[in-house]
Amino acid sequence: MTTVEQAFTDAKHCLESFIADAEQFPRVALFAEKLAATFRAGGKALSCGNGGSMSDAMHFAEEWSGRYRSERPPLPAIAFSDPGHMSCVANDYGYAEVFARQVQALGSEGDLLLMLSTSGNSPNLLRAAEEARSRGVTTVGLLGKGGGKLLPLCDLPIIVPGETSDRIQELHIKIIHIVIETVERALFPDLYPD
Repeated sequence: MTTVEQAFTDAKHCLESFIADAEQFPRVALFAEKLAATFRAGGKALSCGNGGSMSDAMHFAEEWSGRYRSERPPLPAIAFSDPGHMSCVANDYGYAEVFARQVQALGSEGDLLLMLSTSGNSPNLLRAAEEARSRGVTTVGLLGKGGGKLLPLCDLPIIVPGETSDRIQELHIKIIHIVIETVERALFPDLYPD
């Protein structure tokens, strides 16, 4: 098998493993329900992650403040990805505080914080989760490799299969897109007349 064939086969097996787990679809549906309820109540979607997971957190936020498939009003979503903030806080408080400080500044009771992590062990995500809990912000974790230390700090953890970060992140972005469509269908049913 070529490298290309092997990569697609591995990705297919990860997706099939996710689909075969009877607990996964209800968890993804619950994520969508919680997010729709957050927007209906006037709350915000917040998101964070490191590296490729930060890119996915940014993608998640821009789909709400921009658009997904059809024209609709923007919804309040913020990815914790400002390099000025991150370098300032990392310099003054340490890198473990970069997301917690943004939760302190921007998070309110009734908001939802999406945390993306392939390992679940990043100190800055652990601190963000702790801060979110103290403020009444709902925490959702898109995780891999068993969930790590972040697992018990998530109100709703969704753990995907995969041995490597790339396979895990591929499933995370698929979940993000499915949640966005599900929430749009709930909030803007006219966008999906079928």
